[in-house]
Amino acid sequence: MPEQNIKERKKRSLSLIQPTSVPTLGNYLGAMKGWPAFQDDFDTVFGIADLHSITVRQDPKKLRELTVQLYAILLAVGLDPEKSILFIQSHVPQHSQLGWILNCYTMFGELNRMTQFKDKSQQHSDNVNSGLFTYPCLMAADILLYHADVVPVGADQKQHLEIARDIAERFNGIYGNVFTVPEPYFPKNGARVMSLADPARKMSKSDPNPKGTVYLTDEPNVIMKKFKSAVTDSEMSVRYAEGKDGINNLMTIYSAVTGKSFETIESEFAGRGYGDFKTAVGEAVVAELEPVQKKYNEYMSDKAYLQEQWTKGAQLAKKVSQRTLDKVMKKIGFLI
Repeated sequence: MPEQNIKERKKRSLSLIQPTSVPTLGNYLGAMKGWPAFQDDFDTVFGIADLHSITVRQDPKKLRELTVQLYAILLAVGLDPEKSILFIQSHVPQHSQLGWILNCYTMFGELNRMTQFKDKSQQHSDNVNSGLFTYPCLMAADILLYHADVVPVGADQKQHLEIARDIAERFNGIYGNVFTVPEPYFPKNGARVMSLADPARKMSKSDPNPKGTVYLTDEPNVIMKKFKSAVTDSEMSVRYAEGKDGINNLMTIYSAVTGKSFETIESEFAGRGYGDFKTAVGEAVVAELEPVQKKYNEYMSDKAYLQEQWTKGAQLAKKVSQRTLDKVMKKIGFLI
């Protein structure tokens, strides 16, 4: 039998990020830096999850500004609208519609076990709304609408993907093969970046100490200042070891942006003080972010281009997601 030259379909990946703040260095080194390469290996879908952001009360003006800024940042880090679907979630009403439907195929007990609901309820005890409780259903809709084969996740997001898989399998069990059941994808090269002020905690947009978090839009002098004030220890030895959380974190960051191994870093800074090392890490991060910030500023100066791209992205997202939604609606028995 002659060999058929059939191109194998790429697996589809999906990643969404909330516009609740400018992304941090942790977001960048942990995930976003690797996203451009995904475009070659996967059929990629990227979205700004603005619907998810309102489980916590947002300032309307700031939410609009952050959404525009985040779209520009996604382009600046290397996402290509010609290779990926790049959209804003609220521009694609299919997400909300399927989210409601999936509410009706998700058990109360499943949602009640979600650890992030418990954590956010404690953080925002004055606004424990039902959206905060049911948002895993919307998250499942985000994934299932696009038949995502893989979803890049960190350890803290694994539970969300598990419930999306449970919902998909339950629906498929009732109506047949409707949804693709997604698999988790754990990026091999993503660095886990901790707070510069409290290296026992992950670097976070919500860190109450402004010195602990480096944002992608921070000016070089601000970045340098934050690294020079980073918490270390009293040993004055640049080496990766238990109990040296601050230095371990700085070495992780330096390794992620320079490609140098921990052994190389230890040799490079043998006999040198922490001041030299902090300066070197700060300078390496400034150099890493310089081209991203340059492109970001260019995109932010051309709002018409940004609007053109997110409009196109929404059109593509609607085309793909509507096919899934139509199938779901027919299976349930709605007239369409």
